[in-house]
Amino acid sequence: MFTVSANGANIPALGFGTFRMPDEDVARVLPEALKLGFRHVDTAQIYKNEAAVGDVLAKSGIPRADIFLTTKVWVDRVGHSAFIASVDESLQKLKTDHVDLLLLHWPQSEMPLADRVGALNELVKAGKVKNIGVSNFSTALMAEAVKLSDAPIATNQVEYHPYLSQTKVLNEARKHGMSLTAYYLMADGKVPNDPLLKDIGARHGKTAAQVVLRWAIQQKDVIALSKTATVSRLPENFDVFDFALSLDEMEAIHGLAKPEGRIVNPGHLAPEWDN
Repeated sequence: MFTVSANGANIPALGFGTFRMPDEDVARVLPEALKLGFRHVDTAQIYKNEAAVGDVLAKSGIPRADIFLTTKVWVDRVGHSAFIASVDESLQKLKTDHVDLLLLHWPQSEMPLADRVGALNELVKAGKVKNIGVSNFSTALMAEAVKLSDAPIATNQVEYHPYLSQTKVLNEARKHGMSLTAYYLMADGKVPNDPLLKDIGARHGKTAAQVVLRWAIQQKDVIALSKTATVSRLPENFDVFDFALSLDEMEAIHGLAKPEGRIVNPGHLAPEWDN
């Protein structure tokens, strides 16, 4: 495992995501992921599984300092006290006195961005949060968040896969010393059956899914979230550090991007995306 350094945060390049994982799946799969070597765990208030994640981490026997734990504040935490209280509740559920990274989950909220960023900064000062970041932010909103924040912003977690170019977002992140954390890398099941990705995988003795995880982490400043509810798939997701893609292979994968490649786009939450 290697790490991505971004504004003082050292983030394991491959994370285990828990989006749409009910408690029983977290309890069954996350312990095996940790045994395999995953040390970066990503959850969120809206996933409703923070308590299950906290239980697994508490019982794992792995020192808290060895785990990089991310959670996210949902958009309905409006008002300073409600925002702070929601994070205290998350910490209680996660059975920890701090998270390594706290993100604003989506940009649209009735609470102004300046107030939300101010609350993030207060949590850093209180020692409850080591690093702060954003999720699903456009380049304009990233620049605004950076301007509003005293604490450095570590990452923007966004949809990223071969069918969606995020060059503009990645360039903006690099400009501010930030990283990009990629979610939805399997593009809703499209990746494993892609002929080009399968062909590249065959050259390396890897699956198409492994090729895309490698493609993500091989890019400078990019962190990849993997996710599975199938324990037998975990080794496949983790086994991406023993090969490298050539420049031609990287370019060929980038070439799959299409203007209409975005999958996740909830109108009541999303910003005006970069074209």
